[in-house]
Amino acid sequence: MDKVIRIGTRDSQLALWQAHQVNDLLTAQGYRTELVPIKSEGDIDLVTPLYEIGVQGIFTKSLDLALLNNRIDVAVHSFKDVPTQLPQQITHAAILQRGPVTDLLVYKNNTDFLEQPGYIANIATSSVRRKAQWLRKYPEHQLHNLRGNVNTRLQKLAAENWDGAIFAAAGLERIHVRPATSIELDWMLPAPAQGAVVAVCRDNDTFCLEACASFNHAATALATHIEREFLRTLMGGCTTPISAYAYIEHNTVLFKGELCSLDGTQLFSVSREVPLDQATHLGQEAAQDIMAQGGAEIVAQIRNVK
Repeated sequence: MDKVIRIGTRDSQLALWQAHQVNDLLTAQGYRTELVPIKSEGDIDLVTPLYEIGVQGIFTKSLDLALLNNRIDVAVHSFKDVPTQLPQQITHAAILQRGPVTDLLVYKNNTDFLEQPGYIANIATSSVRRKAQWLRKYPEHQLHNLRGNVNTRLQKLAAENWDGAIFAAAGLERIHVRPATSIELDWMLPAPAQGAVVAVCRDNDTFCLEACASFNHAATALATHIEREFLRTLMGGCTTPISAYAYIEHNTVLFKGELCSLDGTQLFSVSREVPLDQATHLGQEAAQDIMAQGGAEIVAQIRNVK
């Protein structure tokens, strides 16, 4: 095992945490590794709302280019940031066991405002999915854009006159920065593949494919495949309020998916329970169900807004 596997990663604290997970799994098997931090477009431009940047792959493009240019051998991504269509010559090498999937509200002073009818709270998030779901529940609230890595967003929340901001539980908990002033939003359905980490490599690199295959987590791989297939069939990306969550229980796959209008006023949802051995096309079938309910019109409207 003389070959050194160069692991590409964004240089944020959370991205480095993810890369170290892959690094540790490889070194535990005797592979030699090296971390290669690379800046992404999504990290450099912290002002433009995500939906105004050509979002597909904004956090993955720089790493994918480094992979194709042979500067690195493996790229590690937060799976929910990865476009459903991978660049040619790049393939999934391993999906790690999933962490927490929920979203959190980090609040400033208390959560009393959630129970106060007529109070116009100021809530921050850059995710159109979170915005749409929040507005569906709290239509009178004001939403604000919040970009940057986890630590930057927490600092911005502290500095601004906002009531709270929405974060992924996995991001805060993995780097041990979840504040005591946070609550789980158990009513908010997560983004497809939220809480999962993926390692990708060149599709002809049999050495790295074999090295990573040993830590691919089959249950997470299936669940995230179903969620991303749901997303892909609805032709959504970071700019579409699409939520999905699949998990396995007693050889049954349980799935829930949602498509929301940008302002939260319209919602189409689907729930399915399917035997494990019949779940391969579950995401696609659930998405087709949403489209038939009237979701196709929402997708068309969102496309026209872009």
